[in-house]
Amino acid sequence: MGIYRGFDQAALDREYSPSSRVGNIMPFIRRYGELSARARDQLYVRRDLAYGPSRGETLDFFPATRVGAPLQVFIHGGYWQDLGKDESSFAAPAFVAAGAAFAALDYALAPDVSMDEIVRQNRAAIAWLYRHAHRLGFDASRIHVSGHSAGGHLVGMLLATDWPRQFGVPADVVRGAAAISGIFDLEPIRLTYVNAPLGMDAAAARRNSPIHNPPLTPTPLILCYGENETDEFKRQTRTYRTVCTRAGVPTRFVAMPHRHHFDAVLDLADAGSDLAQAIFEQMGL
Repeated sequence: MGIYRGFDQAALDREYSPSSRVGNIMPFIRRYGELSARARDQLYVRRDLAYGPSRGETLDFFPATRVGAPLQVFIHGGYWQDLGKDESSFAAPAFVAAGAAFAALDYALAPDVSMDEIVRQNRAAIAWLYRHAHRLGFDASRIHVSGHSAGGHLVGMLLATDWPRQFGVPADVVRGAAAISGIFDLEPIRLTYVNAPLGMDAAAARRNSPIHNPPLTPTPLILCYGENETDEFKRQTRTYRTVCTRAGVPTRFVAMPHRHHFDAVLDLADAGSDLAQAIFEQMGL
């Protein structure tokens, strides 16, 4: 029978271990950091802007070259327990050159905080950016978000937010989204080694799963994954796309041949890639 969809523990852990298809992931992690450091050296950036009261609630903001441009917000992966904004600015040069502002989010990580708190912090960041758009010089009505892996999950939870009730901002505060190699059902995560620092029970996994919390507005959504991902990562994206389509959300799938979990996101930094071009089109750039 297995513990989930016929998988035994070893097989399930392998399906939710992206490195099982890659081997040594450290060259890619280092690449995120190197490209991000280069972006901060090349561009003007306002570092460590606090969007909330806790130490983890900060962001780095790269202004556009003109006032009133749209904003692209990037949410990093790391299975909700690793990485941060210092590895998340690699795409800033591509977006600024295309005419957008760019923000790289930090958020507190497990085991220091719960999944509920991680989701809340990311929502609070978007509300803060909306309220400070004029001061930062971008168009508050053109906030777009993207996220990789765990960040893709958080993109899904942003789309499931009751913004007026919870944060007093417009229901369509997020005008476009892209989830790269995302996780949209946390139940299998709860059953793997990944849950050790997260500590989710079944209820927490369900209330923080985008497949059980579909988008509340028809926000255009781009979905993608690397060709060399595990089958479960691919299945989760396909399932979430179905959920979104049933909710009336216009979705677009971007194929990523010859990519795996850790290099797919680097296409954001390549202005000529299919992924970057799809997001530029979504943003009206």
